[in-house]
Amino acid sequence: MKIGVLVPAVICFTIFMGDSGFCQTKKVIADKIIGKVGDRIILKSDVINAIADIERQGGELPPNPDCIIFESELIKKALVLQAEKDSLIVEDEEIESMIDNQIRGFVQMYGGIQALEEISGRTIYQLKEDFKVPFKEREMANKMRNKILESVKISPVEVKAYWETIPKDSLPYYESELEVGQIVLYPKANREVESYTAKQLNDIKKQIESGARRFDQMARLYSEDPGSKNTGGQYTINRNDKFWDPVFLNTAFKLREGQISNVVKSKFGLHIIQCVSRSGDDAVVRHILMVPPVTDDEINGAKDRLDSVRAKLIAGTISFGEAVAKYSEEEDKFTGGWLLAPDRSTFVTIDQLEKDFIPMLKDLKAGQYSQPTPFVTEQGKKGVRLLYLRTRTDPHRENYKDDYNKVATRALEDKKQRTLARWFDEKIQNYYIYVAPEYNNCEEIKAWVESSNKNMSKN
Repeated sequence: MKIGVLVPAVICFTIFMGDSGFCQTKKVIADKIIGKVGDRIILKSDVINAIADIERQGGELPPNPDCIIFESELIKKALVLQAEKDSLIVEDEEIESMIDNQIRGFVQMYGGIQALEEISGRTIYQLKEDFKVPFKEREMANKMRNKILESVKISPVEVKAYWETIPKDSLPYYESELEVGQIVLYPKANREVESYTAKQLNDIKKQIESGARRFDQMARLYSEDPGSKNTGGQYTINRNDKFWDPVFLNTAFKLREGQISNVVKSKFGLHIIQCVSRSGDDAVVRHILMVPPVTDDEINGAKDRLDSVRAKLIAGTISFGEAVAKYSEEEDKFTGGWLLAPDRSTFVTIDQLEKDFIPMLKDLKAGQYSQPTPFVTEQGKKGVRLLYLRTRTDPHRENYKDDYNKVATRALEDKKQRTLARWFDEKIQNYYIYVAPEYNNCEEIKAWVESSNKNMSKN
């Protein structure tokens, strides 16, 4: 048995909504069961939606996508059943965190929570409820897979043997690749500028409270939040949502309907918030965000601080990892400061970097640090960053010496696939399997079909 894609990387909703590029839970076509593993069913829509999701994201469909994706669903269900038998635990907090991250990604993709809710036809709370079961199954399958493979290692002898099986005319060609790390500082506006911005917001609040202006009008005119500016600053929020700034959330739920808050400071800037309506843990709010501008003085101060860090790095009195942990203000510090490629490796090509990185790296040699350089994020936030070029490779055809780590990674993955195949060959006989006749000709699931036919002949 060849094990293909084990667990789909993205959870989709039930129906793909064409041009909107989204899926939603309302069923508009009759569904049917096309597979079962134990008491776990697989629906035709599961396969249709997975294919639509790949196409939506611009991915390349595999040959025989129906068969490949159906195989992945069978594998996932079997892994979930085994995880339950082995009492593998997936904490609710883990699932909630994953769902929050997924929702946050959708919010960014569609330009705000209100836009997401309008496109999906579901509230954020409903979307999170819809995600609970598929996310839990996915994580249980992943944990079971990891348990099966936790003892699988690869030796240099095995890597060499794997390398010798590769046809030399099929070796991949690599463009120049770099390992790049960054340390980022976001200078804060001085108190005078912050006080002036707060005064502006207070003046806006007074105009709204006097009845001279409406909150949504002022939000469209003055708010610097791109996610809600065009909708009059409006969001639908839930008290338990973890992706909101806690200051913003706490302030919003202290307000009475119609009340406008004093100026509050979050990690995004200064706000005034109005409660439109509340029902239990749900609320509709409007807000106006203003970001106190950072002047050249603050930018130059941040450059000086990074100059000092750079001197320590060059002198060797601090390692790059230590400097990232101690000084960097980038939120995604869990990468250790490294820029990651789409496959989550630290090797990136030039075309995968922001265009502002190119001049900073142009004259750097491996092991060198750039000068601290100002930049502006897509959201308009000003910062200063220092880059570290750890390695740079020349374009080349893959070879055993220079690309040993990549070859070893592929060899290990091949060994894991063979280990999984053996595991499924042993375990598949222990499950009740049903495969709909329309999938009987799928070569990828031959063993599953054989097991299904045996079950059918017994009935």
